[in-house]
Amino acid sequence: MRLVLLGAPGAGKGTQAKKIAQKFKISHISTGNILRNEINNDTELGRKACNFVKQGKLVPDEMIIEIIKKELEGKRSVKGFLMDGFPRNLKQAKMFQDLLDSIGTKLDSVINIDVSKDEIIKRLTSRRTCQSCNNTCSINDLKDIGTAKCPECGGDLIKRRDDEIEVVTERLNVYEKETKPLIDYYREHNLLVNIDGTGLENQVTERVLKHL
Repeated sequence: MRLVLLGAPGAGKGTQAKKIAQKFKISHISTGNILRNEINNDTELGRKACNFVKQGKLVPDEMIIEIIKKELEGKRSVKGFLMDGFPRNLKQAKMFQDLLDSIGTKLDSVINIDVSKDEIIKRLTSRRTCQSCNNTCSINDLKDIGTAKCPECGGDLIKRRDDEIEVVTERLNVYEKETKPLIDYYREHNLLVNIDGTGLENQVTERVLKHL
């Protein structure tokens, strides 16, 4: 099973990606998590990526592709993979396709989790991230916001700059601008499946699994 998971920031991609990957026992490839780990571990690749991040620039697509190729050729991806957070635009989609062609494989499906803009803003501005394990949760699900800890590992929770309303709004504007051609691209290749991302996590998971 070889999948790409699309969706706006806050659509629930990370949560669904973990569940789908566990269900089919395939590799969950999150470029964001990989980059953060490389930077935190101070690897050569991490130092290169950090230079771009410090300057407020995006990490070059070529560097991301290098990371993905390494993951796809690793033992964890033998049974398949699920791409989470990549590709983000048409250029990356074409580069990714070139990579797949070069290693002799192809996608089975592209799942697009569709959630309204208002719902996403509500979700993201109430989101908190664990400093220890990068797990995310909503303050709406926590009993005591002031003293709440990560429900997964007990680490401290923070509100990322990315989840401030001004940043969320800008991220959504960029997503809508860049992703429309990407969605059309996969639709034209008969790979796109749109999934309603509203409701409980398990309900969304059931909708996804019905198409796989």
